[in-house]
Amino acid sequence: MRVPLSWLREYAALPGDVSPRDVATRLIRAGLEVETVHEAGAELAGPLVVGRVLEFTDEPQKNGKTIRWCSVDVGEAEPRGIVCGAHNFAAGDLVVVSLPGAVLPGGFAISARKTYGHVSDGMICSARELGLGDDHAGIIVLQPDEAAPGDDAIELLRLRDDVLDIAVTPDRGYCLSVRGVAREAATAFGVPYSDPGVRPGLDMAGDDGYPVQVEDAQRCPVFAARTVTGFDPSAPSPRWLQRRVQLAGMRPISLAVDITNYVMLELGQPIHGYDRDALRGPIVVRRAVAGEKITTLDGVARELDTDDLLITDDSGPIGLAGVMGGGSTELSDATTAIVVEAAHFEPTGIARTARRHKVPSEASKRFERGVDPALPAVAAQRVVDLLVELGGATQEPGLTVAGSVPAPEVIEIPVGLPARVVGVDYPADEVTSLLTAVGAQVSPVGADRISVQPPTWRSDLTDPYDLVEEVARLHGYDAVPSVLPVAPAGRGITPAQRLRRRVERAVAAAGFVEAPSYPFVGEADFDALGIPADDARRVALRLANPISEEQPLLRTTLLPGLLATLRRNVGRGATDVAVYEAGLVYRPEPGPLPVPPRLPVDRRPTDDELAALLAAVPAQPRRVAVALAGDREPAGWWGPARPATWADAVEAARVVARAAGVALRVVNDEHAPWHPGRCAALYVGDTLVGHAGELHPRVVAALGLPSRTSAMELELDRFFPGGVSDEPVRAPSVSTFPVATQDVALVVDLSVPAADVEDALRSGAGALLESVRLFDVFTGPQLGEGKKSLAYALRFRAPDRTLTVEETTAARDAAVAAAAERTGAVLRGA
Repeated sequence: MRVPLSWLREYAALPGDVSPRDVATRLIRAGLEVETVHEAGAELAGPLVVGRVLEFTDEPQKNGKTIRWCSVDVGEAEPRGIVCGAHNFAAGDLVVVSLPGAVLPGGFAISARKTYGHVSDGMICSARELGLGDDHAGIIVLQPDEAAPGDDAIELLRLRDDVLDIAVTPDRGYCLSVRGVAREAATAFGVPYSDPGVRPGLDMAGDDGYPVQVEDAQRCPVFAARTVTGFDPSAPSPRWLQRRVQLAGMRPISLAVDITNYVMLELGQPIHGYDRDALRGPIVVRRAVAGEKITTLDGVARELDTDDLLITDDSGPIGLAGVMGGGSTELSDATTAIVVEAAHFEPTGIARTARRHKVPSEASKRFERGVDPALPAVAAQRVVDLLVELGGATQEPGLTVAGSVPAPEVIEIPVGLPARVVGVDYPADEVTSLLTAVGAQVSPVGADRISVQPPTWRSDLTDPYDLVEEVARLHGYDAVPSVLPVAPAGRGITPAQRLRRRVERAVAAAGFVEAPSYPFVGEADFDALGIPADDARRVALRLANPISEEQPLLRTTLLPGLLATLRRNVGRGATDVAVYEAGLVYRPEPGPLPVPPRLPVDRRPTDDELAALLAAVPAQPRRVAVALAGDREPAGWWGPARPATWADAVEAARVVARAAGVALRVVNDEHAPWHPGRCAALYVGDTLVGHAGELHPRVVAALGLPSRTSAMELELDRFFPGGVSDEPVRAPSVSTFPVATQDVALVVDLSVPAADVEDALRSGAGALLESVRLFDVFTGPQLGEGKKSLAYALRFRAPDRTLTVEETTAARDAAVAAAAERTGAVLRGA
């Protein structure tokens, strides 16, 4: 919102010596985002006057151009000779002349100079040359009675002004008007405020004007209509009106349109004018019917949705309510009778319509942030007054106001609530005065409570803590002390938080770089990963307002975002990539979620309310995933590079398991998006916690990844189904006694997983076994058809003594016996 300071001063009695920067500083202190202060016309210097063209001579030039050699009266003893290339003026017209010594916007200095065979003693100016707009088709021609030769054109055209450029946040919709910003400025400086939205004695009800029927009172609680006749469509907008609209960031168009824009900027109430002669029957406010269409003022034919609120007459839709009018009733150069509409529309419906049809407008921008519902009759009358004053129109006596202004709900709060919440001692009388300055009606209720009825223009004030915020804002956020809260003794991060930190530190130490991604996916991501249609990972929550229509779902797996990061890095030349992400996924059950309750903000929710809220939230398990491509170990003097393989993905899972203090069991599996022959299912006990391995070649090709790309995904929450233990993680004990090593080679069927044999060896060896490692796999005809040999190195150690040969051998034999019993293993050579 751009607010000229001169306009602001009409309603806020600011001190005469206050600078624009001071005003901006006070407004920022009050919570408004003043981005810049534009000093319009600051570059203008020197004489800029009104001149009258006495006569001119058209002189064709060799280059095909025709210039005018003009004699111009600028209020001096003798007229000045000026060369001009424009032709949109006649002898006797008043124009704007910059005399030698003047400086125009852009640092363009004016001097007497010889051109086209004449000495041009000044310049006749266009709107563009004066910084008034982009129109450079011709020079500015003033009205005959607007000024006299020699008058100061800077003052006449209001070329100098200071403009506050304010970024209005969604909860400050009332500041999309000079009225709202002036109120904030008056409160900030403690000066009187004149409210242009209040018209004492104005008739706020009636049904004898142009007929209006509102069929959806919830979406349109108030609709006001007034009519004028005898309007002169050729009447120009006065300079002050054009300039104010211009400084506020809008383009002057015609008197009727400029007046409606002016009142919208002044009061914040969007206005629309209809050519009464183009209307067919009464105005009806209703929802659209399926299949209806409308051609809006921008000339676009739009197919309507049944959620769209329309303004219609007997001919059909004539406007998208609160967004844009229709072309069939547009004000034209022949319009002499105007029906002025000023209505209040429910914000969310207008926001949906504007986004659905992709037509953001000044009107929808205001309605979707909340407009004062008490304004329609006032704004309509203000427009009519200006049409009568400036356009020679006649106001018809009838007035139509359909509906009534909804009254804001009264909020009752302890008068000490702001002090208790903010931590600043606000006296009771200050709380009352600050809330009154907002426009609220404050009444005492007992000794220490007050009731507050917010003003109609503050739809954002709905609960006690909104009022607390207003008190803190107007008193000054800078007066709120910075006091760090004292943490309760004996508390710290939770066991689950400690687990997450251990795991992420371990993964990072293993050479993976964290790469967080957005939690949004689309069906195309599931298709690229080859996830079957009936897979539970395809059951995903759809966002109501997604950032991208291509990714409207919340992720059910970390892999899409992680693999996209890997692909981006490889595309930028990072051929060896190892990335990880730890975060939540969202796994809803099939079917609709329960509707969450609306929790209060003036007390702690009850246990039942919290339980109902959590029941409406889908499961959000925490996962860790890695992705690798290229070389895992670089080449060097120690030897060639080692490429990353599926085994590195499995080892990353082991790193996570070791950091969490759990034992991981690896089993061969087939699970998209992994290669069926190089995919491992990961178990903690009998609980499946994730998968790891090399991605399927079709997935690699679909996603544009390097060949042999590998990935792993684990669900941390499944490590400890009953919750993470609060017991500290204990460091492994280290024995100072020597280790005893025994190697065994076991022959098993080809179908027996090496992990099963290892588990059997561990269980049979007993407490003396320190580690077991597979170091050789052999197949050959000497073993027999369908057989393989697995060689393991068993390390034994006791914490309190040196083991004897007999103890070591007995432990080895027990391990082999367990493997034979559970997997059918036979000691090779036996």
